[in-house]
Amino acid sequence: MTEKILILDFGSQYTQLIARAIRELNVYCEIVPFNKPISFDIALKGIILSGSPFSVNETNAPALDIEGLIKHVPVLGICYGAQLTAKCFGGTVAKSDKREYGRAQLLIQREDPFVQGLDKTTQVWMSHSDSIKSLPDTFELLATTESIPIAAFKKTSTDTNPLYGVQFHPEVYHSTQGKLLLRNFLIGICGCSQDWTAAHFITDSVKALQQQIGQRKVIMALSGGVDSTVAATLIHRAIGDRLVGIFVDNGVLRKDEFENVLQSYREIGLNVTGIDARERFYSALAGKTDPEQKRKAIGSLFIDVFQEEAKKLSGFELLGQGTIYPDVIESVSVHGPSVTIKSHHNVGGLPAHLHLELVEPLRLLFKDEVRKIGLELGIPSEMIGRHPFPGPGLAIRILGEVTAERVQLLQEADAIFIRSLKEKDLYASVWQAGAILLPVKTVGVMGDERTYEYTVALRAVTSVDGMTADWAHLPYSFLADLSNDIINQVRGINRVVYDISSKPPATIEWE
Repeated sequence: MTEKILILDFGSQYTQLIARAIRELNVYCEIVPFNKPISFDIALKGIILSGSPFSVNETNAPALDIEGLIKHVPVLGICYGAQLTAKCFGGTVAKSDKREYGRAQLLIQREDPFVQGLDKTTQVWMSHSDSIKSLPDTFELLATTESIPIAAFKKTSTDTNPLYGVQFHPEVYHSTQGKLLLRNFLIGICGCSQDWTAAHFITDSVKALQQQIGQRKVIMALSGGVDSTVAATLIHRAIGDRLVGIFVDNGVLRKDEFENVLQSYREIGLNVTGIDARERFYSALAGKTDPEQKRKAIGSLFIDVFQEEAKKLSGFELLGQGTIYPDVIESVSVHGPSVTIKSHHNVGGLPAHLHLELVEPLRLLFKDEVRKIGLELGIPSEMIGRHPFPGPGLAIRILGEVTAERVQLLQEADAIFIRSLKEKDLYASVWQAGAILLPVKTVGVMGDERTYEYTVALRAVTSVDGMTADWAHLPYSFLADLSNDIINQVRGINRVVYDISSKPPATIEWE
């Protein structure tokens, strides 16, 4: 049985970062709402209490029985979790005298296994408006900062499991030794053995898939993306060619993507059928300029095409999907627990239409973990390292009506952009890149001729998870050469611009 850490979520924006930091230490963890019943089985090694947008002094602030938790396992409270801990045992929490956001210097005051190996002074990241003003009698101060007198503490009682709290966020990048602090808690205090590895996950997943699927067959819609490719490869390892994949060319893929992806699937050994439905999608998109209408047209027709192919094959009882953990986490909003599932990961609503049992081997993994699993499975690194690509494809990178001619124009410009990034060793440093065809024609001069042609915008961003993103600071010389290449090689484009907007406020895609 895999060892487990539970993160009880009080609605913090950083909760997923805690989970990612723990997983990076090869310890398995799950995020659950703070008020969900806990099963204290032998696999549970410890509990972490997250931050929250609430103040512990609000009348409707979320609370739980921390004293009951430490009867079973060690507990660590982070920010709100620490304040709630202090208050539950008789400490004082009140509004801070000054704002406490951003970098601060943590000053270690006492030796303890929890802070073992940390520098006496180390940078941490603060994000709170309340502060712990006094600790309960049974608590011991471990660290302060220049601004707050209580930054880290422990409960000194020996008749229960260890209880710790920190008023900063060790899980964020700016807490320079935060991962070491978490490691001390997980390994030194909870006794985790760090057995959560890619190879371990694959072995367990194949066994679980074989048990779930039995002798039945699985059908799956593939996109060429990382998630669906890794999920399909895992299922294939479990049941072989009883998995049938369907890859649909919806007319708005990148240049040569349909042929290249099918070839890659063949090399991996997957049993995949390719469907050329370009003309049907162009007909469905004709006359549509609203982004949401374009999305709905593509999603609806995709379901029709997939159902038609599924009927030809028949005999399938299960539907494979590349759903990953951020899409299924039960998240806590300020109005209480709610389940959030991104609809685009349900492949245009296929489960509801096909009434098939779902097979989702990646539903416990974050994106970076999916990539590690893919490499461990032997999937080519060029597929694993591919930039994210939107489900509606180039349809939402063509502003205005989508036509075969405009798709071809954008495919050519986009192919030059991506190829140039790879040739100059810039592709891996960019999280996502693509070209956008604007519904704007501008005057130009080529030779002695006057032109009136389209404008293309280039978009490249750096990011960790796509939730926030900064525009990629590509070299001016690279952009200059790239602009010349696109204008000279793609007839119909005479102007290239570069998007320098960050997210927020701008989104990564234009539609």
